[in-house]
Amino acid sequence: MTKMIQCISPVDGRVYAERPALTLAEAEAVVARAKAAQFDWAERPLADRIALVKAGIAALNGMKDRVVEELAWQMGRPTRYGGEFGGVNDRTNYMSDIAAATLAPMVVEASDQFERRIEREPFGVVFVVAPWNYPYMTAINTIVPALIAGNTVVLKHASQTLLVGERLAEAFHAGGVPTDVFQNVVLSHDVTEALIGQRAFGFVNFTGSVGGGSAIEKAAAGTFTATGLELGGKDPGYVMDDADLDAAVDSLMDGAMYNAGQCCCGIERIYVHESLYDEFVKKAVKWVSGLKLGNPFEAETTIGPMANRRFADTIRSQIADAIAEGAKPLVDPALFPADDGGAYLAPQILVGVNHEMRVMREESFGPVVGIMPVANDEEAIAMMNDCDYGLTASLWTKDAARAARIGRRVDTGTVFMNRCDYLDPALCWTGCKDTGRGAALSSLGFMSVTRPKSYHLKKVTK
Repeated sequence: MTKMIQCISPVDGRVYAERPALTLAEAEAVVARAKAAQFDWAERPLADRIALVKAGIAALNGMKDRVVEELAWQMGRPTRYGGEFGGVNDRTNYMSDIAAATLAPMVVEASDQFERRIEREPFGVVFVVAPWNYPYMTAINTIVPALIAGNTVVLKHASQTLLVGERLAEAFHAGGVPTDVFQNVVLSHDVTEALIGQRAFGFVNFTGSVGGGSAIEKAAAGTFTATGLELGGKDPGYVMDDADLDAAVDSLMDGAMYNAGQCCCGIERIYVHESLYDEFVKKAVKWVSGLKLGNPFEAETTIGPMANRRFADTIRSQIADAIAEGAKPLVDPALFPADDGGAYLAPQILVGVNHEMRVMREESFGPVVGIMPVANDEEAIAMMNDCDYGLTASLWTKDAARAARIGRRVDTGTVFMNRCDYLDPALCWTGCKDTGRGAALSSLGFMSVTRPKSYHLKKVTK
């Protein structure tokens, strides 16, 4: 019996889209076509590959109205924010601009006797398993450099954003990328794991939960398949005694609440120097209280439903446990009548929290943040490092040297000063601890989707 994969809309709870999952034999045929197409794709001049990829992204931009509406139905993001096109375009353009220099051979010798060089060779078929929270940008992080470098790509998207892979395929094919070079698939977990276990792919990139990343690693065990795993975070903000308080409140609260808190690098815990703590909390509560929870298609809505009711239930459970253990909620739920006990969830700020509470230890991935006072940098560093994750840390101070000094001691992939929740395509996107491993974007992003190959060509026989 054919397994159907469904997207349940958080807006109204109905089945918004459903597609049949491929059987293992059908999925193997997809991979076979990708492998057959890869050599010819890699043989095209780099400039041609870049042009076709950029034409595909241009075609995607032409679908903006449809994409924005579909995103609201699929995962609840308010239409006022207009999709993810800014990030998609910036990342595509930057990776295109640096491709020639990054992928150029490293020439050791070019003489009348020897040619010795190291080239970057595509892995072959790259498998991208993409998440629902930023379904276009996170996918593009790997798809664009993989295609530019000469790989073919097979994309499996999260069931919550079932239509995103179809739109990407439609766009790339419209731009001229051959059908077998970029393929979208709908797969069950068991077929996904079977393909990885067969060494069907040269590289597997997964963005999602720690449990999902662990399943990918287990499936790849013994195959020596290269993997990139970005598994979320519990990202801290630290507001120092010399911080611009208003700027810190505005950015950190936006970082905690934007996209209903469903951001890999969203702010989930905040440490404030005790001299600024009371004022920071007061301003933060006012900021969050001004949000408008509601239907994502209404212009005044600033925070929509969470992508799925079970995600909202996780947050409710964390909040309830924290309150039972002594935490104090500061945002009046009555300000958010749209909270229906389902996917629509009122945002919350908690004080009186500690690291024994789930809300300060476990990834929340929702519109809740705990705030704690700290006495000094040493205490803040200890608190920031007391976590299983390590994606980003946001430091607020007027002193760049102080921020860099603290940043070196924080277990994290990216250190921000006076900003948060942002990906710079020129910098490596990476993490440590349970956040996973690997590198996306920047020149290192091309290193992830290629392997080194050495050429030692002796032109003489003696």
